Formats: sequence, structure tokens, C-alpha cells
Amino acid sequence: MDDPTLHEAGELEALRRFLPLLPAGDVTEVGPGDDAAVVRAADGRFVVTTDTMLEGADFRLGWSSWHDLGWKAVATNLIDVAAMGARPTSLVVALAVAPSTRVSALEDFARGLADAIAAMAPGCGVVGGDLGTARHATIAVTAFGDLEGRPPVLRSGARAGDAVWCVGGLGLAATGLRLLFAQAQDEAAEPVRAATERLRAGDHGRAVAAQLAPVSPVAAGTLLADLGATAMLDVSDGLALDGARVARASGVRIAFDRAAVETAAQDAMALGASLEAALHGGEDHALLCALPAGITPPAELAGHPVHRLGTVESLAEGEPPHVTLDGAPLEPRGWDPYRAVEL
Repeated sequence: MDDPTLHEAGELEALRRFLPLLPAGDVTEVGPGDDAAVVRAADGRFVVTTDTMLEGADFRLGWSSWHDLGWKAVATNLIDVAAMGARPTSLVVALAVAPSTRVSALEDFARGLADAIAAMAPGCGVVGGDLGTARHATIAVTAFGDLEGRPPVLRSGARAGDAVWCVGGLGLAATGLRLLFAQAQDEAAEPVRAATERLRAGDHGRAVAAQLAPVSPVAAGTLLADLGATAMLDVSDGLALDGARVARASGVRIAFDRAAVETAAQDAMALGASLEAALHGGEDHALLCALPAGITPPAELAGHPVHRLGTVESLAEGEPPHVTLDGAPLEPRGWDPYRAVEL
């Protein structure tokens, strides 16, 4: 049988077809096959982060292909490594799916992992993981990175006078999600997968792709660190909320300029998105960073546009850390997995 279910094939046969599709990585000494992997960390330290993607809460199989899911699992995890100023080196991936899932789906997922790594972090490898069963598909990824002698870039380092920059666009992923939900409300008129592919092939394709298979500015993390970034984080939950996290950690006010934010969100706004999507939508997976005054990054880093969004300001005595937009307080609201956000 060319494409059995996982129940029909069994774990050993599934792994035999899955593992050869994954990149080994440049720093892997022992990869999949033993009880654990062995990965070199020349710096003597390593960055580590983990994340989960749950069917229903984080993705829908009617919208996302298995290749999309592998790709997004890489993009959303490696950008967190990059936000620390580290180079991604390896991933451990756990996947739990229904036994009726086809082995070809597993292979497509592996190809998504491999293609995303090749596009965003060449040399990174998938060094291990786990396969399991679940009523609803669950993806868990742990990512590792090498600081290569750099100090880690933390959220707590922003200082008054620093400029605030963003690498990547804002609001496009939230716009894509809005389009997908609008399509789902009319799904009786057209099969979901066919409607999704039609959206991706049309004028709104960039927005839908930004939601289902984002391209994160992973390589920009080390470049910003080398430029002297004082603080950095992945904009995954919305600019307002993530900016507030930097403000709180650093004990400062982050002052955003509305016109600058609109410029960073111009692709989304050209598709009818409001400023709300850029400020509060989430899943942009851009890099927000603070750089000392006088340091100006290139107009593009790692193939992504660079926008100056504002300034880090000192607080008056007794004033709590917060964010503003054109001087007015900005509510630190964004994507929350336990609350719905209207776009």
C-alpha cells in the first residue's frame, strides 16, 4: 500500500519514511535513532524555547495543509530563538495525530519542516522528537540556538533615548485570519480546502499565506544583536501587547508613532485592514527591537523591511511602564489564547 494510515503502517514504518526527509543540521553529533540527540554548543551556552500548536485553537486542518503546519511550526519557534540574538541550531518535534492519518501527511509535514528551515535557518536540524496519537492533532516543538559568544538580547535592556524598530510587516497575518473566518462562514457554498486555495491564489494570497505559512525574519536576530540591540522580542501577540512587555521589563515608556505603524502595516491596510490588526492582531512574527540612538539598520534585513516605529522614553516619578500611540496611552491588548480578539 503506497499511502497507508499510521494505524496500518505502524510507528517503525512511519519513522522509516519520515526521518530521511528531515535536515540533520550542522551541529548534530547524534541525531534521531538513540534515546536522545547530541548537539554541539561551541559557545558553552544555548538558547532554548518551546511552543505548542493545537488543532482547533491554533490551526484547522481544513485551512492548513500538513506542509503548512510543518512550515509554521518552524517559523514560530525559530523567531523566538532569533529574538534572543542567537542562531538557531536544532529542533525537537513531537507530533500527535489520529491513527487514521495517512503516512503521506506525515511526509508532507516533514517536508514543511525541511523547507522552512532551508528558507529561514539553513544549517539548523531536526534532531529528534516523538510520534503519538491524539483525537485532535497536536504539534510541540522545542528549538535551540547558539549565542556564538554574544550576550543574550533581553526584553529588559531598553533605555531612554533608544529608537524602536521593527523588522517585518504588521497586521497581515491577522488580516489573513479574518479572511479565513469570513470564508468559513460561507463554507456551505464551497468546500473549505478549495475555498482556501482560491483565497491563496487571489489578491489576498499574501495575507492568507502570512497566517498559514509565515516567513519570519529569523536571520535578522543575530544581525540586530551585532548592531547593538538593547532589547528584542518576537511580535507574536500584537504590537501593543508585546511592546508593553518590553516597557514593563525595561521600566520605560515605549512611544509609538501612528504614521510609522501604518507604514509598517501598509500591506495589510491595502487589503482593507484597520490599524487594529497591526496593533492588536498578533501572529506577525516580526522582530521588535530597541537600538541606541545613532544606530540605523539597513532598510531591509534578511529579506524583510525595516521600519522605525518610535522611541524609548523615561518615566516620570511614580509613572508605571506603558506604551503610547502619538502620545496617548495605548491599551496593551492583543492575541490571548484564552480570549477572543476582534479584528
